[in-house]
Amino acid sequence: MTDIKTTEKKTVVIRFSGDSGDGMQLTGTLFSNLSAILGNEISTFPDYPSEIRAPQGTLFGVSGFQVHLGSEKIYTPGDDADVLVTMNPAALKVNAKGIKKHSIIIFDTDAFGKKELEKAQFTTDNPFEELKISDTVQLIPVALTSLTQESLKDFDMDNKSVLRSKNMFALGLVCWLFNRPIDAAIHFLSGKFKNKPKVLEANVKVLVDGFNYGHNLHLNVSTFQVNKSDSTPKGMYTSISGNKATAWGLIAASKKANLELFLGSYPITPSSDIMQELARRKDMGVKVMQSEDEIAGITTAIGASFAGALAATNTSGPGIALKSEAIGLAVMAELPLVIVDVMRGGPSTGLPTKTEQTDLLQAMYGRNGESPVVVLAASTPANCFHYAFMAAKIALEYSTPVVLLTDGFIGNGSSLWKLPKFADLPEIKPHYVKSGMTGLSATARDPETKIRYWNIPGVPGLEHRNGGLEKNYVTGAVSTEALNHQRMVDARQAKVNYVVNAIPDLKVEGSADADLLVIGWGSTYGHLKTAVLDLNEQGKKVALAHFTYINPLPKNTAEVITKYKKVVVCELNGGQFATLLRTKVPGREYLQYNKVQGQPFSSAELEEHISSLLK
Repeated sequence: MTDIKTTEKKTVVIRFSGDSGDGMQLTGTLFSNLSAILGNEISTFPDYPSEIRAPQGTLFGVSGFQVHLGSEKIYTPGDDADVLVTMNPAALKVNAKGIKKHSIIIFDTDAFGKKELEKAQFTTDNPFEELKISDTVQLIPVALTSLTQESLKDFDMDNKSVLRSKNMFALGLVCWLFNRPIDAAIHFLSGKFKNKPKVLEANVKVLVDGFNYGHNLHLNVSTFQVNKSDSTPKGMYTSISGNKATAWGLIAASKKANLELFLGSYPITPSSDIMQELARRKDMGVKVMQSEDEIAGITTAIGASFAGALAATNTSGPGIALKSEAIGLAVMAELPLVIVDVMRGGPSTGLPTKTEQTDLLQAMYGRNGESPVVVLAASTPANCFHYAFMAAKIALEYSTPVVLLTDGFIGNGSSLWKLPKFADLPEIKPHYVKSGMTGLSATARDPETKIRYWNIPGVPGLEHRNGGLEKNYVTGAVSTEALNHQRMVDARQAKVNYVVNAIPDLKVEGSADADLLVIGWGSTYGHLKTAVLDLNEQGKKVALAHFTYINPLPKNTAEVITKYKKVVVCELNGGQFATLLRTKVPGREYLQYNKVQGQPFSSAELEEHISSLLK
């Protein structure tokens, strides 16, 4: 037996792909968590069908999980894969265009029979030649199914249960390929299946056998070594999804504000994980109410806010449409409220498991009347924590609803996250009635900032009524008087405008003397930054301005934009942010690069388009 060669790489992209029931999401999650523990930078992208269990072996039933790991800073889950683990021909066909030349494909030979090839619409018995990739990739045929059956032959399990473990054989094989110790993977499995000891024992057995299979046979391929990242500051790190980070950010804000956290919600893909994570945190004093529909979810949250809690609701685009009237109620009542919108493909139920940025104008203007709210947009899975925290801070300190936009890409995806120290988080000071104030109306507010005092019911001398009808600016009584309505509309807008004093200036990255400014917002940050950095390395003068505060925009927005000869706005919609900028910073041309395919940008396509604008 010859010594196996190990190739050191700075970054590697691995994609796990198979049927919805093949456990690709779990496999990818375990491998990415393991890599994070070992000190690698990571970024992940789960991509799965809308059906709970699509017909086995079909093209539209393919589920995938992509992991990008590196020894240097990375910003995206990567474009094309260095290693593809494919459990069936359909997964191969769907992913064939997304693999690099000289990449490695590990495939289950037991699943590449005539019937499976026909289901995947192959016309020959050699799918690799048919896809014209047989000469450009390294093929590793492994009988994953039969090897798993052999591994568990002494277990008293039916064949269906046995086959559920074949993803663990693949995980063990990939751990060998990337020199990952499997002890940590076993630890993760122990946590997941702690209440199912028989399932745990079977999965660990198959995992170890998969690792040993690669180690003993070497499979005629070199292994990879991706060293610990030196670019990350010292601290305690973990892998975290955007949805989980959002939940934890809300919890941290409640603790900083010394308030109970209440979530009124209704399940909807891809936002439900936020509710599920918060429901697990009764130990942190979190209260979660799963209501009968979206409207009940947000109105219970409004009631909790009126009673003095940090109140939040989470949903996706269709839920925002249903909640719009109640958001208007929170605007009229001037109550603090956080609304998390994990955007997905639309319209209507559209593409429930795919990603888009198509709710921006809905978040800005999707209510009757002049109904201003603050709008933020997280840009990575990890900083969902920060922006959830900031959404709560702004809501409480400015007595206003705040919409936090994330999307399916960063909500389901994960990245390396440095756990913050609670003491280092900024203070949150809710805009309570000041000491000594009595006899205040529901509309009492700070005369300079126009921020309404948060008047908690049950305090003697502060009795008041609140509701959805317009109120008199001074007395708080119901009013239909014309000039008073104008005054109240102006006051509610002025309060939101004043938030600009609490947000940071817009930063510009990239070439200092660029003529072309690339503009993005929200979850496109990683791909845009990667593209701009690559172009800068090629000597091309391009800069990037990325927005996370959408309403109000940073103070220096116009100053930044007007400095450049050309501006291109890149977003995963038909041009919603470009439309907004035309109204907020008028008088110049905004070029657009738009994509509405249910998928994030690739860095390569952005580089190509931006380069074309430089010619």
